[in-house]
Amino acid sequence: MKFRFFIQALLLSLLVFCVTIALSLKQPTYAGETTFYCGKSKGVPVTFARTQDGRKVPMVRWSSNNYFPPPWTAQRRCQEVSRRFQKNYDNGTLRNIKTGTLRGELVICAAKSQNSACTDSTLLFTLKRGANSSLTVRKLFDRRGLAAGNVLSESADDSMNIDFDAYLNNATVED
Repeated sequence: MKFRFFIQALLLSLLVFCVTIALSLKQPTYAGETTFYCGKSKGVPVTFARTQDGRKVPMVRWSSNNYFPPPWTAQRRCQEVSRRFQKNYDNGTLRNIKTGTLRGELVICAAKSQNSACTDSTLLFTLKRGANSSLTVRKLFDRRGLAAGNVLSESADDSMNIDFDAYLNNATVED
């Protein structure tokens, strides 16, 4: 009787162990694939993506230094936004980059899909008041990356969506 109980407990433990391993293998893993950091290009702070194959892709050039109040200099925004890109990439929410509105402000955010709404946790950065979000996105992000087929989609309400993986694969690389 005790031996039978021991075998059942052992089999149950083995089953739990196997299920735990199987579930952990099904989880998406993004860490280590692409990293985001703030660097400089021609003296201007730039949010860069370093791809798994070593390509250095400029994401956003931070040339506006006097619009947002201190302490939000171009350098500080670059550092914070690079951190937000990384957080959203690691969480699996950086499938798309889209324009939107959050608390009455025009924003650029990460999104799992084109239909996802901008939230505090997916916010990448805020745009200047009165900015044309589509025009701003075209100025901030690499034109060659945006020109690639099926990367960019726009709608009548001035919203814009960028397929992040397609963009990253087509964007200009810096030395």
